[in-house]
Amino acid sequence: MATLGDIGVAATINILSAFAFLSAFAILRIQPINDRVYFPKWYLKGLRSSPLQTGTLVSKFVNLDFRSYLRFLSWMPAALQMPEPELIDHAGLDSAVYLRIYLIGLKIFIPIACLGFAVMVPVNWTNKTLEHSKLKYSNIDLLSISNVPLGSNRFWTHLVMAYVFTFWTCYVLKREYEIVAAMRLHFLASEQRRPDQFTVLVRNVPPDPDESVTQLVEHFFLVNHPDHYLTHQVVNNANKLSELVNKKKKMQNWLDFYQLKYSRNPARKPSTKTGFLGLWGKTVDAIDFYTSKIETLKKESLFVKDLHLKLKQYNPYISLERDKVMSSGKSVIPAAFVSFKTRWGASVCAQTQQTRNPTLWLTDWAPEPRDVYWDNLAIPFVSLTIRRLIIFVAYFFLTFFFMIPIAIVQSLANIEGIEKALPFLKPIIEVKVIKSFIQGFLPGIALKIFLIFLPDILMLMSKFEGFISRSALERRSATRYYIFLFINVFLGSIITGTAFQQLDNFMHQSANDIPKTIGTSIPMKATFFITYIMVDGWAGVAGEILRLKPLIIYHLKNFFLVKTEKDREEAMDPGTVGFNTGEPQIQLYFLLGLVYAVVTPFLLPFIIVFFALAFVVYRHQIINVYNQEYESAAAFWPDVHGRIITALVVSQLLLMGLLSTKEAAQSTPLLITLPILTIWFHRFCKGRYEPAFVRYPLQEAMMKDTLERAREPNLNLKSFLQIAYIHPVFKEVEECESDPASEESDQEPVLIPTKRQSRMNTPLPSKHSGSMTSLG
Repeated sequence: MATLGDIGVAATINILSAFAFLSAFAILRIQPINDRVYFPKWYLKGLRSSPLQTGTLVSKFVNLDFRSYLRFLSWMPAALQMPEPELIDHAGLDSAVYLRIYLIGLKIFIPIACLGFAVMVPVNWTNKTLEHSKLKYSNIDLLSISNVPLGSNRFWTHLVMAYVFTFWTCYVLKREYEIVAAMRLHFLASEQRRPDQFTVLVRNVPPDPDESVTQLVEHFFLVNHPDHYLTHQVVNNANKLSELVNKKKKMQNWLDFYQLKYSRNPARKPSTKTGFLGLWGKTVDAIDFYTSKIETLKKESLFVKDLHLKLKQYNPYISLERDKVMSSGKSVIPAAFVSFKTRWGASVCAQTQQTRNPTLWLTDWAPEPRDVYWDNLAIPFVSLTIRRLIIFVAYFFLTFFFMIPIAIVQSLANIEGIEKALPFLKPIIEVKVIKSFIQGFLPGIALKIFLIFLPDILMLMSKFEGFISRSALERRSATRYYIFLFINVFLGSIITGTAFQQLDNFMHQSANDIPKTIGTSIPMKATFFITYIMVDGWAGVAGEILRLKPLIIYHLKNFFLVKTEKDREEAMDPGTVGFNTGEPQIQLYFLLGLVYAVVTPFLLPFIIVFFALAFVVYRHQIINVYNQEYESAAAFWPDVHGRIITALVVSQLLLMGLLSTKEAAQSTPLLITLPILTIWFHRFCKGRYEPAFVRYPLQEAMMKDTLERAREPNLNLKSFLQIAYIHPVFKEVEECESDPASEESDQEPVLIPTKRQSRMNTPLPSKHSGSMTSLG
């Protein structure tokens, strides 16, 4: 078993690793040549100019100001200086609220750690239970609940502390839920006008033999929302066209590469092979080959984004082809983005049922244009249920069968497992330094490597399910990632650790003693989780700020592909916060902290260090690096709150099971009360604060509309909305064709003539006509 010395070795290794990453970052970030890698957000905002444009030749690439090297940690206080309101204006509410998750960790665990070390550690340590037992244990286990004798009155201390920790956690959660809900409402009320405030997404538009989808949508909303309907944009399946455009961009990159190569050495014209990845096939002129490929793609797609300089010249031809694609029966999907004259009108439509058939004309708030995941809009609505069933089954098998290799890895990533698998290494492993490294570092890094591809797999699953916004994709992936971590990393590590490490004890004791051994072994896994926190939390967060992969890719692109400033901007990879991977990992630390707060308080300082370091690092990244792809106004917060509540309930249930093996059954009735109170608290918060995250109050919408009409009485809202939800492939054509002189009509809308002979979509006569027959 690992000792305090082994943990010290692991802590030293991870502290040195983190310090090395931070030191490398501090040096690389101040080099002029790396400025776009470590400050891309400011370049995207147009608030920073490249230092390569001024100074001597050497100073353009290397920072010659040696005083700046002495201030290598100056980025830390700088990251904390920006006030939260300014941070929201700079990076958005999503990023600011995401940082509050780390603050919640500090608010919860610092007081709990102080109480734990002041009360729990002395109660646990002043016993001799493990010393007199035959179980394997470490020095850390002497500080845990495992060291308290069976039936001891000292368990009342653990019971009281469980209540104290629960009440404190609930208090912090309630305060944060209240603050974040107020921040969201304030943000929605004060932010600038956005298309999604006026727009709903309508899906499952029923087919009509006499009208096209666009005619049907316009007619339906003119009849049923006559005072508020403004315009709409039908959804087109442009996935094939998008593939052609992306393929053309890749070909253009290769062409740029060979043209740049040729310009540097005109004496030798570059060549390539026509086979896969240019590895085999006929040798041809590279520039001519990729030029012909691009010309072929241009003819195939008829419109590519990079032809914007020729749009006006060929606009009639491209527009004709675009209209053909958008109006084709095969490309038009029974869905549309419908915009209204007011936020109030959009709120009413998004939050009400449109027809007596609840499966038709389904309306919901439209994601903001940046948030739309266009590929999934082409998925038929009726297939979504089947897709989600398929993914549910696939995720079930992925989660539970993944436990088998994790068990194998965990059994091998320790001294006993390695010596059994590779007995010839035993003399080397028994060397004190190597033994400490294996016990204090290897299990955590092995598990970290094993999970490296999991987020990408879960994101592919979410995309297959058909979610139509990037934020929904990330939230669903985050939920699945958290469940996976809970089952395989938390429960799996405890169960497999118990099964492998205590196998000898199970074989030599009666069946009645096995539950006691399991109850004692659960806190013994604290050693493994401490190493995991240091590897994943300390070194992992420090590695995040180094941005080694984006640094290498940027310089490769800069050397081989970049010819203009626009190319250099496109070579930057600012990245995003990565909610689908970051938030579940944070929640794992909440789970570990709450579970081990009563059982092994010694783990808490390691979690506190993680939350503090991660808060500073990610605040710096959000200010200087990350460029968030969308803004959901902190719509993810109910998920964050719910997962912390789940961790709290799990900690209470595990404590209940643990005390039952300690002959402390008299405490069980009091412990049962805790999860009941916690679930009641969650339901209270859900009813009190969650509506602010799933609905938009009509009162807020009316206030915003009234203020806007007073400030901008001549606002041309239609021109603002009519091209907001056009597929990106068509966006530039629409911008060229948009008529700036178009004006919004203030008159009552006139119902369009319809060819439809039936009434199945508008069963009631409209107020503009006595009956539907007058419209024909």
